[in-house]
Amino acid sequence: MKQLFDDVSFATSKLTTRSYSTSFSLGIYCLSKLIHRPIYNIYGFVRFADEIVDSFHGYDKATLLKEFREETYKAIDRGISLNPILNSFQEVVNHYKIDRELIDCFLDSMEMDLDQQSHSEESYKTYILGSAEVVGLMCLKVFTNGDEKEYEKLKPAAMKLGSAFQKINFLRDIRDDYKTLGRTYFPGVNIARLSQEDKMAIERDIEADFKEALEGIRKLPATSRFGVYVAYVYYYALFTKIKGVPSRRIMMERIRIPNYQKLGLLARSYFKHSLRML
Repeated sequence: MKQLFDDVSFATSKLTTRSYSTSFSLGIYCLSKLIHRPIYNIYGFVRFADEIVDSFHGYDKATLLKEFREETYKAIDRGISLNPILNSFQEVVNHYKIDRELIDCFLDSMEMDLDQQSHSEESYKTYILGSAEVVGLMCLKVFTNGDEKEYEKLKPAAMKLGSAFQKINFLRDIRDDYKTLGRTYFPGVNIARLSQEDKMAIERDIEADFKEALEGIRKLPATSRFGVYVAYVYYYALFTKIKGVPSRRIMMERIRIPNYQKLGLLARSYFKHSLRML
């Protein structure tokens, strides 16, 4: 039965998510069980594409990404793939009618990482749109379950949340991106001599994204509101910690939130959610 293969494929996407990201795993756990599967399947796809450009040093990344794109669309068209991650992803795309424009936009951003080492203001916005905002929109397709009116209403806030998450990732990973991968994402910023003023300007931009995103989270369906809020709370805690350290320090170490603190954030989030204090 194909169902068994689909279940194995889902298990692969779930394992991928849990192996690569405790924060997103925690957020997904707090979603309704009805939507665990499609969100795990989306994350597995996104994670594998990102690994091609970030981790597969010594291999022909351009060819691997090109083949990954081709196999993605074959999987969607056929409704099956022998690659478990792509088989899982096509299931979500076909069931929730995720626009191929979103998938192309995401893969285009992954392609930018192959050879673009710095960004203008325009390319920076394009990269964030593809690498983060459209991923939020893929998830929103699942959260709204075919309600196009609700999707369009929540779309701007979902994009802002993805944008905030990505910019925080840039700050958190700024040392490794610069020293290991040779990338600088923030336009007009000298990463080698990151000033406190530049850091604070980036943080003001993130704060504005977070403010708009929270308004959207409050309007999400009950099946997804708490899980997305947990991810928001975790990232905001990481953001607060990053804000509290000088610019020179984030160029020396990767700022983290320990797992025990994440559990504390989960407990406080559940308390606020239960009392409808979001």
